[in-house]
Amino acid sequence: MYRSQREDHMLVKSCVMLPLILSAFERDAQLIATHLRTPAPYLDMLQAAARLATCDLRDVRSEMRRRGVKIYEQRRRPDGIEAKYVCHGFHETMLLLNDIIAAQAAIHMRKYLGLDISAYQSYEDQYQLGVRHSH
Repeated sequence: MYRSQREDHMLVKSCVMLPLILSAFERDAQLIATHLRTPAPYLDMLQAAARLATCDLRDVRSEMRRRGVKIYEQRRRPDGIEAKYVCHGFHETMLLLNDIIAAQAAIHMRKYLGLDISAYQSYEDQYQLGVRHSH
């Protein structure tokens, strides 16, 4: 896979995964608000993390438009999420397996929360989300 194609592939993956991460932050915020006595500090952290993820999603979508990459169908399957997209005039299909989604989402949620992800760095480099490299 040449560099440009790899970058397009990573943009599609990011565009599929970032909304899942945002949903997880939202779901967790609702649980925290309901079940903790002093939820405000935790909610502030989740909201800050969600803002970073939202900025990345905006940047990913903008870069996809710039490159002419468009996802035209996404569907949940028992084993993961399938995305169909057009890239450089070719129709492509990507399957993100549930285990990979969960592992990658957990790493990126840690990053957005400002936690140390250096133990995951080599793995994260392989599956970079977003177009930014630091926050």
